[in-house]
Amino acid sequence: MTTVDTAPVRTHVPSAELHPTTLIGSVQRAMRLLESVARHEHGAPAKQLAREAGLALPTAYHLLRTLAHEGYLRREKGLFFLGEAAERLSSSGAQEKRRSTVAEALGRWRDSIGVPVYYAVYRDGEIDVQCVADTPANPAVEEWADFRETGHAHAIGQCLLSQLGDEDRRNHLDRYPVRSLTPYTVRDDRTLLRRLESTVRMQPVIERQEYALGSVCAAVPITAGSTAATVALSLPSHQVDRLLPSARRLQAEIGRLLGSLSLSISI
Repeated sequence: MTTVDTAPVRTHVPSAELHPTTLIGSVQRAMRLLESVARHEHGAPAKQLAREAGLALPTAYHLLRTLAHEGYLRREKGLFFLGEAAERLSSSGAQEKRRSTVAEALGRWRDSIGVPVYYAVYRDGEIDVQCVADTPANPAVEEWADFRETGHAHAIGQCLLSQLGDEDRRNHLDRYPVRSLTPYTVRDDRTLLRRLESTVRMQPVIERQEYALGSVCAAVPITAGSTAATVALSLPSHQVDRLLPSARRLQAEIGRLLGSLSLSISI
């Protein structure tokens, strides 16, 4: 499960060292206008935006028209609002921040517990392992069979499926039928469904060598609204005695960060 186009190295120049003549004035003015528009949820006219940005009205109007043409602003009844292009930038930035929050948390838990840690969600009918934190000394389980298709066999999948309703669960198994991956894999849909139905709410899901021989896993459920998510860990099978205590420790760590982690489920 171990989860860049090479370009010439460019020297970064801190903004404090830039000489005023190297700055592009029109870009600065456009950014001031965008900032002004962003402060007005219900829109603002060109004259007001020009005043707030400290620009002459003809200059402001020219920049506003350009920004609207490029999709960064939209104009309705003489008022300017942020456009789809600006909103995409904002959404992308917020998404990256949420990804960073999850990655940092997984890294801390990996180091403090000494195990590989995984983050996954169930979205659009698919199991999606979004982030993995491991080390050479404690490597993640190799994805030798597609995790999306083998949810019945690993703790991540079983944990996510246990959070679904009956119809969604059966729909998933219709698309990805149970199949044996190791001698320990659950044998059929009926046995798997009984196991999922008996899963104790908010308790770790344990799996021993069902996905890969030599590996045992535990997954802690996280639910925010209608989204099913999980944080999981794995260990070599000869350390199986560490599995449940490590899962309990992981669950306690998640509880301390649950607020910000729940927000990040929307990644």
